[in-house]
Amino acid sequence: MAGRIEDYALVGDMQTAALICRDGTADWLCLPRFDSHAVFAGLLGTDEHGFWRIGPAHGRDMPSPPANRRRYVGDSLILESEWDTPRGTVRVTDFMPPRGEMAPQLVRIVEGVSGRVPMRSSLRMRFSYGWVTPWVHKVDDRTVAVSGPDSVWLDTTADTYGKDLTTYSDFTVAAGDRVAFTISWQPSHKEPPPVATPEEALAATETFWSDWVAQCTYHGPYREAVVRSLITLKALTYAPTGAVVAAPTTSLPEEIGGSRNWDYRFTWLRDAAMTLSSLLRTGYHEEARAWREWLLRAVAGDPENLQIMYGIAGERELAEAELSWLPGYENSQPVRVGNGAAGQLQLDVYGEVTEALHLAHMTGLSRNDHANLLQLKLISYLEDHWDEPDEGIWEVRGPRRHFVHSKVMTWVAVDRTVKLIESGEVDGPLERWRDLRDEIHRAVCEHGYDAERNTFTQSYGSRELDASLLLIPQMGFLPPDDKRVIGTIEAIQRELSTLDGFILRYPTAGDQAGVDGLEGDEGAFLACSFWLADDLAMIGRVDEARKLFEKLLALRNDLGLLAEEWDPRRMRQVGNFPQAFSHVPLIDTALRLTASGAFGG
Repeated sequence: MAGRIEDYALVGDMQTAALICRDGTADWLCLPRFDSHAVFAGLLGTDEHGFWRIGPAHGRDMPSPPANRRRYVGDSLILESEWDTPRGTVRVTDFMPPRGEMAPQLVRIVEGVSGRVPMRSSLRMRFSYGWVTPWVHKVDDRTVAVSGPDSVWLDTTADTYGKDLTTYSDFTVAAGDRVAFTISWQPSHKEPPPVATPEEALAATETFWSDWVAQCTYHGPYREAVVRSLITLKALTYAPTGAVVAAPTTSLPEEIGGSRNWDYRFTWLRDAAMTLSSLLRTGYHEEARAWREWLLRAVAGDPENLQIMYGIAGERELAEAELSWLPGYENSQPVRVGNGAAGQLQLDVYGEVTEALHLAHMTGLSRNDHANLLQLKLISYLEDHWDEPDEGIWEVRGPRRHFVHSKVMTWVAVDRTVKLIESGEVDGPLERWRDLRDEIHRAVCEHGYDAERNTFTQSYGSRELDASLLLIPQMGFLPPDDKRVIGTIEAIQRELSTLDGFILRYPTAGDQAGVDGLEGDEGAFLACSFWLADDLAMIGRVDEARKLFEKLLALRNDLGLLAEEWDPRRMRQVGNFPQAFSHVPLIDTALRLTASGAFGG
């Protein structure tokens, strides 16, 4: 059985990523890209669906015990796990070298720390998400697994043998011994990849992360948490194109045993825009420039058909399917690949994209005339469509509605474009769009506000609340001291808060289909909880904001990673992992609270 979601560590090379559990098992790895088929899919099934376990020998086919300690090496994505055994102490170092044009590799170096420790490597590769057993054979001193277009090569100096469709290695390490294992992916019709050089790759990986983190401009009291979140966001960036995946996983459930299981290995314009905003404000302009270029290629001059998400190279077709042979994480079914929400209308995306372009301009990113032209085209489209119902930020699978957050973000799109025209950067119908901005604002305040309860609502005419309304003051739609803003914040605290003070996105309905058209419930949404901390700081309740922020930081696993949600009943992380949409607001809230003096420095 897979471990708890928070038991996993992330290693990656900015093109794909692996999840490695406390017991030394790599249970998830897609090759060669984030959105490729998994070679290890045990995370969503059993060992039969693929895994790679390295740890102290603990009886044949028995998992190793959890490591006694683990950490990332400094500010890097290099994982060290240590086991104390009756015979001594051993360390396993896991990483994926940033590869450029090279073959993707997962490197695992076993090092004796003290004594003499018997070790075992158990490697079971299963292609196509655990469906296909490859042909495994020896080529000289190398082991290769082949299936259709894919091949995975194992390089090690240790002796290996095959048994029960698994490749094993049994060996002993004494203090100072180092034994390396590397798997490398290569198209099966090509020549074998070069033999791995693990120690050189380790040094290069350490240098890469040290140089990258040195660019960070945040030096506040929560630098450790911010830097770890920035590293995680960098790891979720697909280097060849600049796209940012929402998470490296699919179908980790929002409710254990439930059906709210989605594939997040794609680029949501919303998530990516928010990610780039955080990177820009912490000194990372190159990532912003690369994302802007990806956006221009993905949209390709066709804003009328703007999608809410794309593939990491800009693909538009993301057909959703279910993998019936996988039982799902802790029997949470179905397991889905692809995402049917790609065809939804979500008007808020126009606002997030425009806000990211605006921030890029304000922080000194070089002018791009194509980006400016795209922004004008987006507003020209919104001019005719802003008052239509949509599926909204949460991608409901029920009827379209006039979601208040969506309307607010169309206002943001128009407002930022008006400011662009006012700056003299571009020419546009300034007065007409000023009038449009005012029209949207009036409509939201008239139809999306419940005067009796003094709160904005999820959609026009509804009584439901929605945590996305917390973004109203952050986007500048209304000032923080407006009584309607304060009323909305207090209503959300009162009606969408869990017992421990974290925030639900909106009400769900258990066994009945809720406002989102789905049955089942979910955990507290971590991004929304960070948004609440932001709002509390903005309305002067800084101590309360700081306490909530620190409670949220305490939910991170021992390596500083967050999934999408927190289950307050089971007291554990749920949803895809690690989640960009959780780490982005962590950074934003730290920046806001630091600026407010909430930490006393």
